[in-house]
Amino acid sequence: MKKLLILTLSIMGLSASAQHMTPELLWKLGRVSALGITKDGKNIVYKVTVPSVEENKFDSKFYSIPVNGGNATEVEDYKNLLKDRNLSPDGKYLLSSQEIKIEKVNGGDYYPELDKSTVQIYNGLDYRHWDTWNEGKHNHVGYSPVNDTDNFTDIMKDEPYDSPQKPFGGEEDYTWTPEGNIVYVSKKKAGTAYATSTNTDLYEYNLSSKTTKNLTPNNPGYDTQPAFSPQGDLTWLQMKRDGYEADKNDIIVRHKGIDINLTAGWDGTVDSFIWSEDGKKVYFLAPIDGTKQLFEVNFPGLTKIAVRVTQLTDGYWDVNSVVGFSGKNIIVMRSDMNHANEIYSYDLKKKDWNQLSHVNDAAYATIKLSKTEKRYVTTTDGKKMLVWVILPPDFDASKKYPTLLYCQGGPQSALSQFYSFRWNFQVMAAQGYIIVAPNRRGMPGHGVEWNEAISKDWGGQVMNDYLSAIDDVAKEPYVDKTRLGAVGASYGGYSVFYLAGIHNKRFKTFIAHDGVFNLQSMYGTTEEVFFTNWDSGGPYWEKDNAAAQKTYTQFNPINNVDKWDTPILIFQGDKDFRVPIGQGQEAFQAAQLRGIKSRFVMFPDENHWVLKPQNGMVWQREFFKWLKETL
Repeated sequence: MKKLLILTLSIMGLSASAQHMTPELLWKLGRVSALGITKDGKNIVYKVTVPSVEENKFDSKFYSIPVNGGNATEVEDYKNLLKDRNLSPDGKYLLSSQEIKIEKVNGGDYYPELDKSTVQIYNGLDYRHWDTWNEGKHNHVGYSPVNDTDNFTDIMKDEPYDSPQKPFGGEEDYTWTPEGNIVYVSKKKAGTAYATSTNTDLYEYNLSSKTTKNLTPNNPGYDTQPAFSPQGDLTWLQMKRDGYEADKNDIIVRHKGIDINLTAGWDGTVDSFIWSEDGKKVYFLAPIDGTKQLFEVNFPGLTKIAVRVTQLTDGYWDVNSVVGFSGKNIIVMRSDMNHANEIYSYDLKKKDWNQLSHVNDAAYATIKLSKTEKRYVTTTDGKKMLVWVILPPDFDASKKYPTLLYCQGGPQSALSQFYSFRWNFQVMAAQGYIIVAPNRRGMPGHGVEWNEAISKDWGGQVMNDYLSAIDDVAKEPYVDKTRLGAVGASYGGYSVFYLAGIHNKRFKTFIAHDGVFNLQSMYGTTEEVFFTNWDSGGPYWEKDNAAAQKTYTQFNPINNVDKWDTPILIFQGDKDFRVPIGQGQEAFQAAQLRGIKSRFVMFPDENHWVLKPQNGMVWQREFFKWLKETL
């Protein structure tokens, strides 16, 4: 309790005189992540990570808090308090993963006498992924005796495949079966086949026979997040189409040898799920109408009872993860555009919320928060589009404010009530800007058709959606129409580059972070080729492929650079292999040679994101310095 009090008082001291949120305060907030409910069901264990900009590092502490709320206490050996999901049903073995050298890549691998060479030799794609070059090492699942954890048995011995999946897979990629076997996720493809496919499968390893069986051989898309119901039914998330990373994600239950799709008739996509303790329902999280909420679906088994999906929560917030159950309550992580993640309890009967952790309450109590409004705009094709409008603290409708169009990345990622430590709407609004954040085509949470509409149409209807949003809000008397900007990252960065050539002098400034600028060179250098194959329609050299040719000509930002006439700031991570550095370099070079005011801010040690505290602070300062200079 004492150390948590010190943390809280520290945040209060740093923000006591602040009226509006600042980048400096943002980078002092505690970042909360729940680890689980204790074995006795009485407490929740969670981690608080606090960045130190001065020391350019993060420090973490662990706490326990009662499931019904109360005082938090610091804990040391927290792992012993939680049920170990990696312990086998008979208590004899522990599941884990190790990175193991499998393939020859380095010059010294091929020529041992030349062990000082720095050469890397590749015979296929997947030679680099996300922010790391392939050194021939792969994540392998295995197990070890509880009393001899160094005695690791690699169940994927000599296979050039990964589990957990790189770069973001974790413990959710493997689990014990009730019988004491192991189920794990892997994409058993290598090289170019790996880079062009999303076909992960579920594999079961039998500890007795030492054999492995593919449990999902007939599904060509993603199979992920294996888990078992209280009755022992294998359950997982499934996408059906190979190469489409944003396909509809459904909950599949294998019951008595038959696969039952619980969400087939529901017009949405699932983020994650958890079984009810009695095995009669599955609770899941999904985007809906500009937020992320908690849903439930009943499990009818093989009866004729209808499957019903029910939305349980609703409000201006995101339910980001489910921690577990406590009686009639479900424990979750929740955030909104004004508040970082905290732990909440939700009463499934009374529909009441109870905030359990209060790590950043003291800091927020001293800040004048921005106001978030939900607005619906009619698009050029007659559809209703949700637009979030974030107003500055102390908003005065009689004044005029500079306004930023925020372009979300993905392209198929939800623009919800998220709380970012970089693209933070509260910080932007606190500096005196109105933020316009449209749920344009491509966003999940508005039906599968809306979500899929962006693929192969990057520069089409979605650009009209952006302009419809900013034009509609700009009609308000409090918007300064002479001071509009557009900002975004990843696909949002592409959007900025594309809008720069078609905006017809709407915008006075642009900011793009790790954006796609040249779709041809993007296709030639990005690492997950399945993504560009699907969203661009195929490779640029297929002259008889109408969808691809439209992408690389009509929707390629490089073809409108002659119309660029507006200042642009470009952020780029050198270790970003998803949208490689050449994209930012090409855009900056084009702007400079066109005589346009432009700036290139390059992070040599960052990937698609900005993760280090001092780099994050530089990002914030450059962002707002540019807006001050140009808007």
